[in-house]
Amino acid sequence: MENDNHNYGGQAVIEGVMMKSPGKYAIAVRKPNQEIVLKIDRLSSVSNRLKFLNWPIFRGITNLIESLFLGLKALTYSAEQATGEEEKISGLEMFFTILIAFGLFIVFFIALPTAISKYFDPYLNNLMIYNLFEGGLRIGIFIIYLYFITKIKDIKRVFEYHGAEHKVIYAYEAGEELKVENVKKYSTLHPRCGTSFIFIVLVISILVFSLLGRQTLLLRIAYRIALIPLIAGLSYEILKLSAKNMDKALVKWLVVPGLWFQKLTTSEPDEAQIEVAIEALKAVLPEGTTSIKTEVKTNV
Repeated sequence: MENDNHNYGGQAVIEGVMMKSPGKYAIAVRKPNQEIVLKIDRLSSVSNRLKFLNWPIFRGITNLIESLFLGLKALTYSAEQATGEEEKISGLEMFFTILIAFGLFIVFFIALPTAISKYFDPYLNNLMIYNLFEGGLRIGIFIIYLYFITKIKDIKRVFEYHGAEHKVIYAYEAGEELKVENVKKYSTLHPRCGTSFIFIVLVISILVFSLLGRQTLLLRIAYRIALIPLIAGLSYEILKLSAKNMDKALVKWLVVPGLWFQKLTTSEPDEAQIEVAIEALKAVLPEGTTSIKTEVKTNV
């Protein structure tokens, strides 16, 4: 099977996988009766209308925001299908859900490590050491968070679908025919994964924050919040650059820590989960066809 020049990707959802291409996305979910249902929809970006959003840095910020909204939509749809409960979420509810999630991110990954580091300020005279300490705390909190959520049964299932998503994309990029037996042999760790992106964000934040000098605690928190878009944009560019140069030895070594992080967010899937991921990817490929039940929704 020959692949095209587009990078395909997506995310794991509840009992399923969402895949997207430049023009559309598909969500494949296994229902309680073991049937796979597929939802396909057109995908458009605000960057198609505002061309400056395709510039480096800006495209990363745009992609992150749009991915958050699409991811929540996919999770909502998958929950409806996996549980059999029809509960629609409004645009306003989606906005406030993301707002609350962002607020929790600020508290645990910005304010908390910054406040703890401020307490040790008298013992951290060197600015670089101070920011390394703060960054280490941020990474530690992230690892602890991932460790505990892996203990939740439903989250563990999502991480298995996450592994299935990566395996299927690897198989496609290798030119394999998308069959379960072909997909099984591939790794659950992929360099373009969102988990690797988060790791890059954590590392880049250490470097960027080191340029700010010393401020009061409130100013430190304010500056760190204000710089989130810039750090996200830079991290996106680094992720794209590393994915395009995986044949280079140095890049292979540099992406290793991000792949280690993925060991916390991916698990080995079973054949049924791989089958779901295959159907999701097939639905967004130019030549993709599917024989399973399909719910097609078209934006007007």
